[in-house]
Amino acid sequence: MRILIKDIHTIVQVEEDVLRTTAVKGSDMKYLPRLEKAWLLVNDDIIEDFGPMSTYPDNGNIVISAEGKWLFPSWCDSHTHLVYAGSREKEFVARSQGKSYEEIAAEGGGILNSATRLNDTSEEELLKQSLPRLKEIMMQGTGAVEIKSGYGLSLEGELKMLRVIKKLKRMTPMAVKTTFLGAHAIPREYKENRRGYIDLITGSMLPAIAEEKLADYIDVFCDHGFFTVEETDVILKAGGKYGLKPKIHANELAISGGVQVGVKNKALSVDHLERIGTDEIIALLGSNTMPTALPGTSFFLGIDYAPARQMINAGLPLCLASDFNPGSTPSGRMAFVLTLACLKMGMLPEEAINAVTINGAVAMELLANYGTIARGKKANFFLTKPLASLAMLPYYYGSDLIDTVFVNGQVQNE
Repeated sequence: MRILIKDIHTIVQVEEDVLRTTAVKGSDMKYLPRLEKAWLLVNDDIIEDFGPMSTYPDNGNIVISAEGKWLFPSWCDSHTHLVYAGSREKEFVARSQGKSYEEIAAEGGGILNSATRLNDTSEEELLKQSLPRLKEIMMQGTGAVEIKSGYGLSLEGELKMLRVIKKLKRMTPMAVKTTFLGAHAIPREYKENRRGYIDLITGSMLPAIAEEKLADYIDVFCDHGFFTVEETDVILKAGGKYGLKPKIHANELAISGGVQVGVKNKALSVDHLERIGTDEIIALLGSNTMPTALPGTSFFLGIDYAPARQMINAGLPLCLASDFNPGSTPSGRMAFVLTLACLKMGMLPEEAINAVTINGAVAMELLANYGTIARGKKANFFLTKPLASLAMLPYYYGSDLIDTVFVNGQVQNE
């Protein structure tokens, strides 16, 4: 089926001829290619063509008028934990009373709380709870997403999560990447036997995951109070033997060495980075590892934001993701991530949009088909309500400015 969209106010992130094959970095992040007063033709699930209205072809089977509306490529959210059981609003109340994330975790909350809930929840129920979250972010403009495990912290619990993600892949038109995060925390029963849990990850979890082909990537929470640099290195190398490419939770709570061990292992991304110094920036400049900031976590926990200006001014690329999870960021709304990036991290709207489109696609190895508007790419994009300018999208942070969502060329409905 061919769909012709006409009278588009502006197509954002458009690629006319030469397609990008790498991330946008440094001062180039200020540049956001656009095409004004335009049309776009979808053929089945592919963007077939586009151009200025002066070349309007009038040959689509279905014609949609987009007068005053902007067309953006779908958001590429490269860091979520949206498969989880229950919720953690009691911890939210505890934080409002002054308790820190670390204090709540020490009292049995945090990741271990979610692990208990998940292991007590059936696979069917977990799927039932998770699917609406996936649909929700799709209707908010996300067309490609990475989902991590990490709330099982046991062989069966981790396999349960990964099997649910595999089922979600079949149930959604979105692109879904899967990350094994068994090294999210040390379970209570291994508190005095850290090596025993790492051996469980490397000796039992990884072979089972590989046998069922349940994951694309492997991740480790390398930070103060979680996994050390040495432990992280062991786990990442073990994952590599099974073809799982590394990602890292790094430097959320402290300058942990997570960035450096990620770069050493050629990680696709190092995520969080609320704490980062000159040594980390130098390490990243000499690598192909994508720095990824999660401003929703900083907002919800009341902690420092990643120093976006420092990283961009040094010449690095920057990716932004939601970190959708039940404890520190119970939201996958990427438009709000844009708002936080602009207000709290000193990013321009253009820089933030590059971070959640092209650079998000790079962080998931999806740039060949997602992240920009280009001929031959997947027809994953959305139309906004009429906007006067690009900055209105992050400016009206409380308004739903997305009007129509297309995923694989199909209009999506609630």
